[in-house]
Amino acid sequence: MLSDEIRREIEEKIRTSGTRQGACIEAMIVVQKHRGWVSNENIQDLAQFLDMAPDELDGVATFYNEIYRKPVGRHVILLCDSVVCWIMGHDGIRDYLTRRLNITFGETTTDGRFTMLPVQCLGACDHGPAMTIDGELYYDLDSKRIDAILAQYT
Repeated sequence: MLSDEIRREIEEKIRTSGTRQGACIEAMIVVQKHRGWVSNENIQDLAQFLDMAPDELDGVATFYNEIYRKPVGRHVILLCDSVVCWIMGHDGIRDYLTRRLNITFGETTTDGRFTMLPVQCLGACDHGPAMTIDGELYYDLDSKRIDAILAQYT
């Protein structure tokens, strides 16, 4: 069930986009902002609210890697795995994060603090390898820099 607050926020997105279906991504982001992720029940409720088929909305949700279809940690790490970041040391950074956090892609730390996900490109190709945490971009990564960055999210 969508709360009144969520419905109001989505109605504003609909006014901005011009159509109910055109606001579907923004609507899922609103739900995610309030609930942390977009559950199957949320997809059903949103689809009905937006006059869409649930499968159609789910197809949009699964296309966008920043719409979370299962619970995530308090902080989401998106590690760039583009060709340029691979060349500039992605494997080492991924392996360091895996050891440091004791998780692999798609997993959440046992304390619920971090979820780590791959992302195709963050647009920081001249400063790879790169990652974001909660939308904040970090680049020129090495183990020392990662430790300093993670310490900010305690």
